[in-house]
Amino acid sequence: MQELIECGFEDGVIVPRRRGRSVTVNMAESPLSWLRARGMVSARQYEAGERLRADYEMASLGPRVTMGWNAAPVAKGRRGAPDAIDPTLAQIAAKRRFDAAAGAAGPGLNDVLWRVVCAGEGLAHAEKALGWPVRAGKLVLGLALDRLADHYGLG
Repeated sequence: MQELIECGFEDGVIVPRRRGRSVTVNMAESPLSWLRARGMVSARQYEAGERLRADYEMASLGPRVTMGWNAAPVAKGRRGAPDAIDPTLAQIAAKRRFDAAAGAAGPGLNDVLWRVVCAGEGLAHAEKALGWPVRAGKLVLGLALDRLADHYGLG
């Protein structure tokens, strides 16, 4: 069963609802958000993970399940200039940023980053898949997110 809780925003971070604007968040949707809501990941680590996930999604690195239903090609303006940024160039740039960030985390740490942040696996599942002892994933993920935050220059 999925847990749905009322949340609000404070300093750009999702927190349990108190007052003001609120939104219902499915905490099972993102393991990183789940960890952040329980204070197991700092705001700096969370931001680094979200940047990595955004580049992963922008680069379309995830597995395709069905046919691509992208819109028709963008029409050109009067002088032949495209009306929007070429999505292929944006994907290539995101892929380069993702590869640089994963490389900055290092070969031992990028596995858990990819599994938890990008693939959306829970920590317990990632630990089991990687053959790690129980609760080792939280420590290793924290180290990986710290390296990632250093790479992004987050303070």
